[in-house]
Amino acid sequence: MNVKMEKKMKCVLILLLCCHAASPVKHSLKYFFTESPGAQSIPEFVAVAIVDDVQIGDSNSVREATPKKDWIKFFEDHPQHLQWYSLQSHDSHHFFKATIETLRQRLNQTEGVHILQRMKGCEWDDETGEINGYDQYGYDREDFLAYDLKTLTWIAPKPHAVLTKMRFDAHEHQFESNKNFLVYQCPDFLKEYLRYGKRFLQTAVLPSVSLLQKSSSSPVSCHATGFYPDRGLMFWRKDGEELHEGVDPGEILPNNDGTFQLSVDLKLSSVTPEDWERYDCVFQLFGANEYIITKLDKTLIRTNWGKPAHITATVVVLAIILTAAVAAVAAVAVIAYKRKKAPANASEQSETLNPQT
Repeated sequence: MNVKMEKKMKCVLILLLCCHAASPVKHSLKYFFTESPGAQSIPEFVAVAIVDDVQIGDSNSVREATPKKDWIKFFEDHPQHLQWYSLQSHDSHHFFKATIETLRQRLNQTEGVHILQRMKGCEWDDETGEINGYDQYGYDREDFLAYDLKTLTWIAPKPHAVLTKMRFDAHEHQFESNKNFLVYQCPDFLKEYLRYGKRFLQTAVLPSVSLLQKSSSSPVSCHATGFYPDRGLMFWRKDGEELHEGVDPGEILPNNDGTFQLSVDLKLSSVTPEDWERYDCVFQLFGANEYIITKLDKTLIRTNWGKPAHITATVVVLAIILTAAVAAVAAVAVIAYKRKKAPANASEQSETLNPQT
């Protein structure tokens, strides 16, 4: 068994092959199907349904589709959704297994674990009404096929995918069915899920925002952490106008608790000392109607090489108080020691002067 490949497979279930970045006004419904025959520590087949990056259900090769806790009530009231999902999972499992065997023979692959994935779904812009459907395959963590809704044909980015593309294109009766799902059925599903899950799908959590700097010559980083969902936007402004030069935007990264973080750096070489007050950092989160604005202020910057003035002053005061407390304790200890020694000295003098006692 290829241990290295199996470790990669564990990541594949989370970092799936093809992910679409959603803009702040877009909602998405995605179905991920993954087949990996030969892997021992994970199921041979896994199907996952995700709405706005929140998993609503899953299934594998040995059981029917199972909704997540928050979605049990919905699928009980809409059993046709669960039946459709289960049927899709069952058919995909057998189709994927046969396709992997075909690809292994075509590419002369005889050993190791091989991975076939499919992601199909849709995005819906709730402001413009625009709908975008997609259907994509990946093999061994590389793009394999992508469905083109405009031409109703499959696109093969790799030479070894051409034969599969031709075989898929030959099934013309599947084109209308696939188009109908991506353009009509999938958006209808998505809107139903959004209506039901609005209470917990769109609960926005604002972050804490800090100004960070590694050294006096480093850029100032505006860092937001703890926000949800992962649809945050952050940028630097000067006089209320967004800056595009002298800034280095980062990527949205996950935290261990399910929230997210984001940073954007500002190069101080482009900022004159007298202009600091003209700069600020803005964070905006989809689902929240407020902005978080942080002024470029030296006293707010957290660094590894120095502390803000108010923190330094606090440390000095605490040091003075601690010194005074130590001195007081020492004085009390000396007095107590002298008092303890006084009776003993008096007794010694008495014994010398009056030996008969």
